[in-house]
Amino acid sequence: MTNEPRPAGVTPPVAVVFAAITFIALSIGGLGVASLALNADVIPVRGLGAIPGVVGQVAALALFSAVLLWGLRADPPGYLTAVPCAIAAFVGEVGGIVVGALVSGADPARGVAAAGSVALSFPGAVVAAAGLLAGLVGVFLRRTRAEGPRWRWEDDEEAS
Repeated sequence: MTNEPRPAGVTPPVAVVFAAITFIALSIGGLGVASLALNADVIPVRGLGAIPGVVGQVAALALFSAVLLWGLRADPPGYLTAVPCAIAAFVGEVGGIVVGALVSGADPARGVAAAGSVALSFPGAVVAAAGLLAGLVGVFLRRTRAEGPRWRWEDDEEAS
């Protein structure tokens, strides 16, 4: 056993990267499974195409990552950091759908209707839940005190 100080977990940027990957995987997978199980469209407004959904996911990912990075500044970060991450992901998704609809040339009223339907239906809840879980993953990664695996022969010969 060495007298090295315990590691302080992963750095905040690394934790945000892993949590962001977790968020996008949970969000897209959760939306697909919920849509299939409920036999409902994620964005029920017809004629918008895929751009509002893509922009919504990108905006949700960006806001989630920014809020998580801000929350991981504390040492150690609190588990409640995941709650603003979930709210940021939800707001990013809803706002991104409006922006995506406007970018794609759709009528602004249709974009707002699509965002409202996402906010009040299962997609908003799925994105918020994904943000909450992924935020917890980021906090867990930052708070961990584990060190990398070591083989017995890697230890100093004198310490034996």
